[in-house]
Amino acid sequence: MIFLYYKILKMKKIRKYILPIITLFAFIPNLFADVTLPKILGHNMVLQQNKQVAIWGTAAPKEKISVSFAGQNKTTIADNTGKWSINLNPMKASFSAREMIIKGKNTIVLKNILVGEVWLCSGQSNMEFALRKYSKYDSLAKGKRPPVNDLKTANNPNIRIFLDRRKYMSPSPEHLGWDEAIGRSLVDFSAVGYYFAKDLYTKLNVPIGIISAAVPGSRIEPWIQSEKLQIEPKLKNGKILDKLSNDDGDAGKFYDTMIQPLIPFTLKGFLWYQGESNCFLGENIRYAYKLKTLIESWRNDWQDKKMPFYLVQIAPYNYSASKDRPLSSETLPEFWESQSLVLKLKNTALISITDLVESTTELHPVNKWEIGKRLSLLATNKTYNQTNVIYSGPVYQNMKIVNNTIEVTFSNTGSGLASRDEKPLTHFTIAGTDGKFVPAKAEIKDNKVIISSTKVQHPYNVRFGWNEAAQSNFINNEGLPAVPFRTDNPWKKLFK
Repeated sequence: MIFLYYKILKMKKIRKYILPIITLFAFIPNLFADVTLPKILGHNMVLQQNKQVAIWGTAAPKEKISVSFAGQNKTTIADNTGKWSINLNPMKASFSAREMIIKGKNTIVLKNILVGEVWLCSGQSNMEFALRKYSKYDSLAKGKRPPVNDLKTANNPNIRIFLDRRKYMSPSPEHLGWDEAIGRSLVDFSAVGYYFAKDLYTKLNVPIGIISAAVPGSRIEPWIQSEKLQIEPKLKNGKILDKLSNDDGDAGKFYDTMIQPLIPFTLKGFLWYQGESNCFLGENIRYAYKLKTLIESWRNDWQDKKMPFYLVQIAPYNYSASKDRPLSSETLPEFWESQSLVLKLKNTALISITDLVESTTELHPVNKWEIGKRLSLLATNKTYNQTNVIYSGPVYQNMKIVNNTIEVTFSNTGSGLASRDEKPLTHFTIAGTDGKFVPAKAEIKDNKVIISSTKVQHPYNVRFGWNEAAQSNFINNEGLPAVPFRTDNPWKKLFK
């Protein structure tokens, strides 16, 4: 065809008549373009309550588009490139399965839509860990297994799931992608995401939508828009770190294919379970700045600087056994510390899972139902303001040197500090000004922990759980584990 056009254009006598015809045919596809929706907008979806709800897509340039849902009728005009968007007014939660009608030159009818709470969960393999791996639960000790096998018994039509597959996020003519959380539809879905949704549903009694966008083995860099990583973080002491983008981590790879296609689908918040791949690189403060960049950039993408961002502090594991690079037993605690640094940002929080590991040679703790539940407790407390709900174990707050002991106070003590097995608290160490840490005696007194050692007459610093294999018995009365810490944290006053 191109060859034929070329031959015609060489005929000078008719060129001036043919060119306008060719131009007209070039624009015919746009002139008759159907309204198209991104894959995230489809049958069975949940729309976020109490916020403006974004509906968007493409059509012919300057085409008039209307969206009708729940008594609302909105119209707009597509721009010169065919892009259009409409915001529905905030709505109350509803279990009524309703239809959304989008009209342009064609009409699209989306069915079985609910209104409730919508969360996006992302990360690497521990977030991706699918419910089809239920057979792994058989290895758990009795009493630590999930109470039911949800692949056989799940029947939660008011919980809707969307699995973000990076190669299948193009618009779907059938508008498929969302599923009801019923039986086999959960096979490939994130176990953490599902159990979060399941527990949150019991607490809020509103429809829950959960989106899973996770890739096994992924570092954090691919989840951040590449341009956003072109920064040189500046510490509070004026020292400048090397450019984050220099870490050769495929910046933006999964952001472009899995996160960008979701924007600006209206969400309540984010759940993040990632870090193992960066920990294997021995990262600490650099990871904290990358995580900060991710949080701030995603919030900007969704135009909500206060959107909740909750993360899972990765589990104990023998990183020091890695043959790829020299790592120590303190590599993981330093990484935990880097995860905690971002809690300086508003509306961020984390859960600790040091007690959920059956073996420190297993990178993927299988007790995902408990992890999902703890994230739900966190959201219930922080996002939904049920402050009576305890979501975390003890978190280091302050220390005070008293004679030859150190008194440590904690937040998140719940109804009191405790020992899980009623034995002396484990994994505390203490040091003097020489910085040599030795095992310490730790006792609970007046909701504080008193730490001492006969080998340190003039104590100066304390560490807790400062080892990759540490699984302490230190908890609050609600059974949640204390978060590892060191009072000699070199980064806390430098990170900004």
